[in-house]
Amino acid sequence: MLMNRGVQPRLLTGLCYVAMMSLAIGINLLPVFLTSIGASFGQDGSLTREELGRLGAVAFAGLVVGTVAAGPLADRYGAKPFIILANVLAVAGLAGMATSQTFALLLTTVFVVGLGAGMLDLTVSPVVAALHPGRRTAAMNWLHSFYPLGAVMTIFAGTLALAFDVGWRAVCWFSIALPLGLTLAFLPLRFPALVSECSGRRSIKELCAKPWFLIALAAIFMGGATELGMAQWLPAYAETSLGFSPTVAGAGLLMFSIAMAMGRIAVGMMEESANSYAIMAAGSLLSGVFFLLGAFLENPVLALAACVAAGFTGSSLWPTMLAVTADRYPNGGASMFAALAAFGNAGGIFMPWVIGFVGDERDLHWGIATSTIAPLLMLPMVMLLFRHRRTQSEASRG
Repeated sequence: MLMNRGVQPRLLTGLCYVAMMSLAIGINLLPVFLTSIGASFGQDGSLTREELGRLGAVAFAGLVVGTVAAGPLADRYGAKPFIILANVLAVAGLAGMATSQTFALLLTTVFVVGLGAGMLDLTVSPVVAALHPGRRTAAMNWLHSFYPLGAVMTIFAGTLALAFDVGWRAVCWFSIALPLGLTLAFLPLRFPALVSECSGRRSIKELCAKPWFLIALAAIFMGGATELGMAQWLPAYAETSLGFSPTVAGAGLLMFSIAMAMGRIAVGMMEESANSYAIMAAGSLLSGVFFLLGAFLENPVLALAACVAAGFTGSSLWPTMLAVTADRYPNGGASMFAALAAFGNAGGIFMPWVIGFVGDERDLHWGIATSTIAPLLMLPMVMLLFRHRRTQSEASRG
């Protein structure tokens, strides 16, 4: 296409994949070293649980602000400035964390890291979708497979650092290399237009008047709930309810992340040979089954294996929903991706809270079982979207 002349699709796609790994490092570095960071601050030599929780909340607040703010701005000015800015913010935030001497400064720099991560998360998806208009489902799953791979790398490297008594500040300095390298790599490249110049961009107001899009928002909410509810509670559930050691519980989360990466890679390797809606329907149904097995199997090893398997089956729900929505509304732009990401993250906030609430009222077995609601509610939504799907050309007209 004329608007993409000079763009190097393969190189730019590969850099977006690496950027997704960089995003994962920024988000997962804090929880890996939370205890060590807590011991470095505080009047009594350690931060309180509330202060540690505040760090996580501030990081997520930065992520949300970056995601929502970057959408309309990227539509107006293009994705490139914001991808570069996101990496610069990551460098500045990590350097700030490494040198922070007060809790207030640490909070500020953690927010900056989250802000960069949110901007990066929002911008790389529409760029890859624009680069691969004929195979968005495969491209989105390949892209998002690099997030759990980055999480696995961060957890593994963090565990080694703790084992060899490498401080968290040193790890922050080491981590700067990736976003700094990405900043330099992205600078000379041309980026594709996120929407067609001839037909223009659909506004969020226009999209929200479409019942299909509203159902897609609800569906990705359930997809985020399916993915992030188990991801947040798996270590605690494995340790307190299944009776495993903290080491095995942590390894369970690592295996869950690996399973997520494998699931997305598997869908990416299918290219367009499989129906995107069938993939989401099967993933929703199987995730619900594995949640129930993980909650109620009497053998703790099999229960943990079922929880890990849910990472594989639920992994493609979020990226595939992004892909089919981009196919339906190819001129939705970055603002459309921002709305989808906001609803997916909202599901990721809601379901961990529900699991914890039910866990307090009953126990974590029932808390994990309650999370079955999310994929089973997503299933009829996916079927409804499939029933009323249109070709890309029809969607662009109506």
